Amino acid sequence: MIAKIMGVLNVTPDSFSDGGQHFDIADAIQKAQCLIDQGADIIDIGGESTRPDAKPVSFKDELVRVIPVIKTLAETTDVPISIDTSKPEVMLQAVESGASMINDVCALRVNGALETASELGVDVCLMHMQGVPKNMQLSPVYDEVIEDIKHFFAGRIEACISAGISESKLILDPGFGFGKTYEHNLEILRCFDEFKSFGLPLLAGMSRKTMIGQMLGDRDVSTRVTGSVAGAIIAVQNGADIVRVHDVEETKDGLMVLGSVS
Repeated sequence: MIAKIMGVLNVTPDSFSDGGQHFDIADAIQKAQCLIDQGADIIDIGGESTRPDAKPVSFKDELVRVIPVIKTLAETTDVPISIDTSKPEVMLQAVESGASMINDVCALRVNGALETASELGVDVCLMHMQGVPKNMQLSPVYDEVIEDIKHFFAGRIEACISAGISESKLILDPGFGFGKTYEHNLEILRCFDEFKSFGLPLLAGMSRKTMIGQMLGDRDVSTRVTGSVAGAIIAVQNGADIVRVHDVEETKDGLMVLGSVS
């Protein structure tokens, strides 16, 4: 496979695409196994929605949602587990329970997150987000979106290294839909290879997002699968090393075709 597939598992009641579908622990574990059977290289488990206007949850609630799932999967599969969180307390307990990667939409900017990630020594995905989920889509503005994101990455990489995190542990995600307009998202996709200048693995997460619906003429979330696969293929063509998706089997098929002619 020319890129790794990260399967999305939201153990939440309110995520934009699959909120509530896997809120029960048994359902979440069953869904994770399904994603693995379909070919997921990584399972990304999140217990707090980061959709636009999402309400924050306490770290205790987040732990109750994700830790039993992580523990069970760590005992039953060798597929790497990523914890999708910004909270140091959740990072710590998730890694102690079997997670081997932190996927942080706040790029370790929450108080204590840098120090915790440094102590844990696992891979960390640093995502760019302008604002916070509650307000990020109100009126995002950039001087130059690609250069602004690159400036952000440079600062976060420096902060991570200063905190004792090896640069070899870092992954970068420009954050499609996190404080970006439709035009910003298109520009990021077109110029995705610009972020290769850091020499680090790149992650792209567009699966079923509003930008895909807009490309398809304001299509509903449930009908964005084909568009999401096309977006993943374009991202990989432009340098993505990991694609974060809900539809693993369909994405794997698309990437296998791309790999056959690349």
